[in-house]
Amino acid sequence: MSGKYIVVFKDHVPQSEVDKYASEVNANGGKVDQRYDSVLKGFSATIPESFLLQLQSLQSDTIDYIEPDSVVTTQ
Repeated sequence: MSGKYIVVFKDHVPQSEVDKYASEVNANGGKVDQRYDSVLKGFSATIPESFLLQLQSLQSDTIDYIEPDSVVTTQ
């Protein structure tokens, strides 16, 4: 099962490493939808559960946070 997530990397991580993980998402059956590189480093993607577990293991050193992608509304 795949889900949509936003993956944000720590400030010290070079863009080349962000690009590498985005490519790995695609190579493991996922699909990167948007890339973020101005305000924060990261991407939004549909990520298979098996690869999501690998990304979550990087949260202490490389990845700042991973959260479900959803629609935000205001009143």
